[in-house]
Amino acid sequence: MKRLLSLDILRGITVCGMILVNNAGGPVSYAPLRHSVWNGLTPCDLVFPFFLFMVGISTYISLRKFNFEPTSEVVKKIVRRTFLIILIGLAIDWFGYVCNGDFFPIDTLRIPGVLQRIGLCYGIVSLMVIYINHKYLPWICGGLLLAYSILLLTGNGYACDDTNLLAVIDRNVFGEAHLYKKNPIDPEGLAGTLSAVAHTLIGFMCGRLLLEKISVNKRIVKLITAAVIMLVIGYVLSIWMPINKRIWSTTFVLVTCGWGSLLLALLMYVIDVKNINKGWTFFLVFRQPLRSLISPVFTIHTARRNNNGTFLDRFWYFLQNHFTQSMIFPAIQAFIT
Repeated sequence: MKRLLSLDILRGITVCGMILVNNAGGPVSYAPLRHSVWNGLTPCDLVFPFFLFMVGISTYISLRKFNFEPTSEVVKKIVRRTFLIILIGLAIDWFGYVCNGDFFPIDTLRIPGVLQRIGLCYGIVSLMVIYINHKYLPWICGGLLLAYSILLLTGNGYACDDTNLLAVIDRNVFGEAHLYKKNPIDPEGLAGTLSAVAHTLIGFMCGRLLLEKISVNKRIVKLITAAVIMLVIGYVLSIWMPINKRIWSTTFVLVTCGWGSLLLALLMYVIDVKNINKGWTFFLVFRQPLRSLISPVFTIHTARRNNNGTFLDRFWYFLQNHFTQSMIFPAIQAFIT
């Protein structure tokens, strides 16, 4: 089957969005380039969920080559990749402490994180799809979202304070010193993995849809149909369960997966059907192998901690920050695929 260029373009757009929002100017940046303070959704909030959606698609493409058979070779690859992604996330946080002279931040190192969540979701979904019949996946996905919704509604899950059950779980599992320091709720906390796994499963199922042996036009129609259904359900439910990135709410999953599916369908129509490739191929430069990311990430931390650096130090940090952010997420994608 012919490779869909639109998939790579969406991956590149997601990474470009990440570069933009991570270097938007801080407190003086435009509102669309800042995350929602609590409930709500901004364009900035779409970056991480779009990437996790793409992780699900990439997982389908990767494991399809092995016919989803749980062979020892496949299981070893999944486990190895999962732990490597998680360890890289921990290493990045650890190196930030090293730059401040703390080589053994055992008491304060943050355990949850963005890469840690990506690693967990990839590992759980990958093991799930090689051991479980795929016809049950929609039910599992729905069950996870339902269970998480009940958890939020009964556990004060929409409160941005220490009484939130999500915060209570994280404090008891990891300890307060090992959590996000800027908010009572860790945005990559343990309980939120439930809905994040469902999020990745939706991406996986969309990946299966994309590779069906039917015309591209029919795949686009199916993808748009799925997107509209998710968006309608998500926005209707948001009346009672607000869209919230910090807790990765059920409505956040449905709405962001809906927008991700809709954008992918649009790109497929423009690029794969109409063959309008001019300009889009710029985003292909963001594909990098995993081994390329570690050194620049550490360089960022070194410069970021140098508050008294010269103009050249800061300029070097600026370049490195853009360079690293353009490779870290596509590197994980390339590694998974």
